[in-house]
Amino acid sequence: MIAPSEFCDLLQDQGIDFYCGVPDSLLKNLCEHIDQNTSASNHIITANEGNSIAMASGYHLSTGKAAMVYMQNSGMGNTVNPLTSLADPEVYSIPMLMVIGWRAEPGVKDEPQHVKQGAISTQLLDVLDIPYVVLDKTSPLDELPELLAKMYAENRPVAVLVKKSVFTKSAAKTASTEASLGQDELMLREQALSTVLTALPKEALVISTTGKTSRELFELRKAQGDVCADFLTVGAMGHASSIAMGAALGSPDRQVVVIDGDGALLMHMGAMPIIGAHKVKNLLHILLNNGCHESVGGQATVANTLDIPSIASSCAYVHSAKVSKSEDIQASIAQFVGVKSGPNLLEISVKPGSRDDLGRPTETPVANKMAFMAKAKQ
Repeated sequence: MIAPSEFCDLLQDQGIDFYCGVPDSLLKNLCEHIDQNTSASNHIITANEGNSIAMASGYHLSTGKAAMVYMQNSGMGNTVNPLTSLADPEVYSIPMLMVIGWRAEPGVKDEPQHVKQGAISTQLLDVLDIPYVVLDKTSPLDELPELLAKMYAENRPVAVLVKKSVFTKSAAKTASTEASLGQDELMLREQALSTVLTALPKEALVISTTGKTSRELFELRKAQGDVCADFLTVGAMGHASSIAMGAALGSPDRQVVVIDGDGALLMHMGAMPIIGAHKVKNLLHILLNNGCHESVGGQATVANTLDIPSIASSCAYVHSAKVSKSEDIQASIAQFVGVKSGPNLLEISVKPGSRDDLGRPTETPVANKMAFMAKAKQ
């Protein structure tokens, strides 16, 4: 295995000391080390992976130096446009190092949303003409200087595909863990989610964001003895609200509810003004905000620094509120639910954390889709 300090020291020796990206569970130990040993101005957690490519490009433009961009391979799709139309050698020719967590590499069992991307990750890098090396837990770092030399010589993006269990654990406490202290008065996300489900009308069509939110929603429905007819967006981070908008427009006489997360909301926040501008009256947008990317390691987001209800109001949402207590959740949902009064947004402040025995959906994504569609026809 590779110590994150060894990896970062090598990058420092090669002139790379600026880091940006979207957290990934396979890179958690590396991200923790960077967070603890890099100034806030030199380590930026971005809204999405495309932003990271653009930020690394801007850093190069002003300094002449290359940056490191980190991500999960599921986020590679977000990078295709800025890589091909900005950083490519045939356009602005921007050097940068992409460090990519390789979920669902061929032969390794993983969740269904990762399987296709895992199978095509190397092919996508080949199509994009991005030189790369693969790191596993037995790999030395001997190939990295040669890769970086190519990056500098040709002024181009290069990549490192990182397999599971490559980086050793950092003993340091992350900033996001520090940020979570003092929030004991808040509910856990699963408790808030249970209150939401109790308050919603049974006929409401529910769409949940990727990560632990969908896992908890499935577990709660199972505990109630119900078939889960909610749409569990296991992939496509940041797009649950747009899925919900499409469902709401397709079923204008049904209450549609999207249960979002703060990291996902930030990733594609541009969906909010579109929802508001089109006056999607039957859409209730519920944000469970714990201030971190919990599903991939608990790295902090900037969501707790924002006035999200005011953002919603400026995006033409009709009503918006921020609550944290069970009774206020129930009262707000009772006020906001109704096909002629939206779109509305309810932000619920929750604390980070989830059950150690939290399961995963046992249905296939296609079976989940069919259950949702059957409910939508009722």
